[in-house]
Amino acid sequence: MKPAVRVQLSVMMFLQFALWGSWFVSMGNYLTRIGFDGQQVGNAYSTMNWGAILAPVILGAIADRYLQAQVLMGLLHLVGAALLWYLSGVTDPGTFFWTLMAYAVCYMPTLGLANAVAFNQMADPGKSFGPIRAMGTFGWIVVGVVVGTILPGQLGYQIDITKLPLQIAAGLSLALGLYSFLLPATPPRGRDQPFSLSRVLGLETLALMKDRSFAVFILGSLLICIPLSFYYGFANTFLDEAGMAQATAKMTLGQVSEVVLLFIIPLLFFRLGVKKMLLIGMAAWVARYVLFAYGNGGDLIGLLYLGIILHGVCFDFFFVTGQLYVDNAVSRAQRAAAQGFIHVVTYGVGQLIGSLTAGAVVKRYTLDDGSHAWLCIWLVPAAMALVVLVLFALLFRDPKLKPAASP
Repeated sequence: MKPAVRVQLSVMMFLQFALWGSWFVSMGNYLTRIGFDGQQVGNAYSTMNWGAILAPVILGAIADRYLQAQVLMGLLHLVGAALLWYLSGVTDPGTFFWTLMAYAVCYMPTLGLANAVAFNQMADPGKSFGPIRAMGTFGWIVVGVVVGTILPGQLGYQIDITKLPLQIAAGLSLALGLYSFLLPATPPRGRDQPFSLSRVLGLETLALMKDRSFAVFILGSLLICIPLSFYYGFANTFLDEAGMAQATAKMTLGQVSEVVLLFIIPLLFFRLGVKKMLLIGMAAWVARYVLFAYGNGGDLIGLLYLGIILHGVCFDFFFVTGQLYVDNAVSRAQRAAAQGFIHVVTYGVGQLIGSLTAGAVVKRYTLDDGSHAWLCIWLVPAAMALVVLVLFALLFRDPKLKPAASP
């Protein structure tokens, strides 16, 4: 791959995830400040999960058959920019939900489109994709620091409780939309194939669930994503109420730990085995929520920092290990469908249930003065994750790994 193309793809990934991170982390805090209750905040976050479910359908029906990937990506981001700008002026919960739903349907397919553009330029994606994808995480970190520290310092007020992050996201979406048309051409791959809903959702993977361990893994992945959604939707609000200064910027420590651990996951995968790796990831979710439940912004603020930094263990040891396990467990011909199916199960169905559940729990423990009983709130996902951990430990059998599995 030519250096110029590598730079193009790296900038694409940087903008793709900087765009998402610019508004996603702080949205719950902003919505709480303008009067949304916990359930309405949870509903807002659920739109991205609906987008994850619908994204394969959009990709299979349009991108794979009619439009070049970079063209569709550009069009979706341009429409997304208009929706985000409009959204920044919306304060009605119902209008906000449906507008964000429309945006999610535009944004979530672009994750797959960005990967398609990148893979199309790589002779060996197994070696080339990792560093380019890491630029996406770097983009998330940078925008978190900008929104949480740099801009507040320049403007003199906390911006992650305002509509400004949504407007920043609109600007980034506009920039990425225009930039997408400059990316290398990526022609449709399934132009001559009939559209199949089963194929685009990876439903043929269901046949693999005859294997008990694979079935337990799929079910465990779905269930662990329910408590996971509590963090994505409400951690920023919690840290802000706990008194942590510049909470949005400090939450990027989680992405830093994610990147650091990413380099050792493939090595540990074969040394520890699938089961131990997945159990460590699940245990980290239990520990994170217990740390949040008993930490505070005063003498126990160290517990909050530990909870944030645990993100790397939570994410890499479960989700990255899970991807490696699926890659190892299925045939080469089934890998793309199986990974797509896992994406729908986790980021789609699992986190959809989680977003709605988290919203209901936070609403239940919202006090009369608008503050929250965070001890009670965080112990709920901690208990959920613990139950999944125990069931997984009892039911999942460690498979024999094939040395050829690629990270």
